Amino acid sequence: MLRDKAAPSSGGFARDGLSEFQIGNLIAAIYSWQMIRSHSPRRFSPMRANLVAFLIYAAVVIGCGLGIYLTLQAGKSLVPPRAPAMSATPTATSATGGGDWWQGTYEALRQPLPLLLIQLILIVTMARLFGAHSARVGQPAVIGEMIAGIVLGPSVAGALAPGVFQFVFPAESMGALRMLSQVGVILFMFVVGMELDLKKMRGQARTAILVSHVSIVLPYFLGTFFSLFIYESFSARGINFSSFALFMGVAMSMTAFPVLARILEERGMTKSHLGSMALTCAAVADVTAWTILVFVVAVVKARNPANCLLTIGLLAVFVGAMLFMIKPLLRRLPVAKMGVSSEPTQNMVVAVLVVAFGAGLLTEVIGIHVLFGAFLAGMVMPRESDFQLRVRERLESFSAAFLLPLFFAFTGLRTQIGLVSDWASVSVCLGLVLVATIGKLGGSMLTARWSGMDWHDSFALGALMNTRGLVELIVLNIGFDLGILSPRVFTMMVVMALVTTCMTGPLLSLGSFLRGQSRP
Repeated sequence: MLRDKAAPSSGGFARDGLSEFQIGNLIAAIYSWQMIRSHSPRRFSPMRANLVAFLIYAAVVIGCGLGIYLTLQAGKSLVPPRAPAMSATPTATSATGGGDWWQGTYEALRQPLPLLLIQLILIVTMARLFGAHSARVGQPAVIGEMIAGIVLGPSVAGALAPGVFQFVFPAESMGALRMLSQVGVILFMFVVGMELDLKKMRGQARTAILVSHVSIVLPYFLGTFFSLFIYESFSARGINFSSFALFMGVAMSMTAFPVLARILEERGMTKSHLGSMALTCAAVADVTAWTILVFVVAVVKARNPANCLLTIGLLAVFVGAMLFMIKPLLRRLPVAKMGVSSEPTQNMVVAVLVVAFGAGLLTEVIGIHVLFGAFLAGMVMPRESDFQLRVRERLESFSAAFLLPLFFAFTGLRTQIGLVSDWASVSVCLGLVLVATIGKLGGSMLTARWSGMDWHDSFALGALMNTRGLVELIVLNIGFDLGILSPRVFTMMVVMALVTTCMTGPLLSLGSFLRGQSRP
């Protein structure tokens, strides 16, 4: 055993006043520190970490931005397909009753109101059944509702029972169904805006902004680049390459914040660090993607630079008025100071609906889209009390259960799986799924890893950010209404939205399994 005594003065270390015991302890400490350093993840100082994050962010944004510009320049020489675009809705066919006694009943059921009631009963019932079954197999209910819409459309019902399909969904009845579905989507986007709370990103702003923006710009670039290969054969007639490519980039970049939040809630991950980070990233990505979509819609609708600049200028005035005039005014209203035990009054619900529909009307008149106005109206709603929770419960109880299934059904009526029957279409559809997954899941995962998260959390975050769901369908319908997407590309993108959303649950389960296997 070493004794703690001073070595002779002639000893090398003794001249510095160190004993053999102290020297041994010093060597052991240095060795232990080196072992810990070699086995622990490298940690940077906050200043260095911010610098690394900024450099990664700048490199990705500049690189993808340059790639998008070069893609648009390369696509100017491409020629759109000359074949006429196919009809988006099924055509009506004649139908007659089986005898004179049936003719009166048949004609009565063919009237607009009875026909609309039949459609509503069928759509809502099918949506609830498919949604419940989807929940039993571990998928979000929205997946089942999306599939129910496709089943009711020409892809399934129209193929199996064309006579019944043409009777229940004749072409002349699509107008009323479309308007009701749009009301449901307006309320849905208003609620999404209410649920977004950007204040929650404090303390994790660097990672959230980095991951969310890379998960936007990377799939956006990949979407525009992929457009080079499908524009001439699959785009809609009369649409220039820039409009088509820019919209395809937006469609690839979307993340379904409500579906993501529901998945986290069902798995008990909302309060976890990963869940909080995913919600923050999705919130930032939603705002960014919808802002980009606004500019793309302005470019497509304006047709010339002067009108485009005017539209953007009016939009900037509208956003400023909502943030700096309407938002402070709403905070002063008595309804915004509702207590926890209070229930929303009719006046409160009416006031909320007037703001949501009024904001949507203004953005539609400006030349953007009604949904952006409803989304922004939700973001400026008061947040100081129980106001949001009560209003959201009132609106969701009707819109989510009744109006949104109409939107799924209307989307299903536009989706024609038969258009994706040849090998070329199937290959493009698979390519869209692959590009969307690489851009969203891969980009989010690698960026999260570079930001300091471990591989398992990074993979889970990427899987969550790859969720598209209902928000993607809303964007695709905007593109279809603007004439940007052909029926075939629309169908492929709907399939992509379904596949990438269905992947989320199994990928999270796979990540949890791998995490358990990696533990000693």
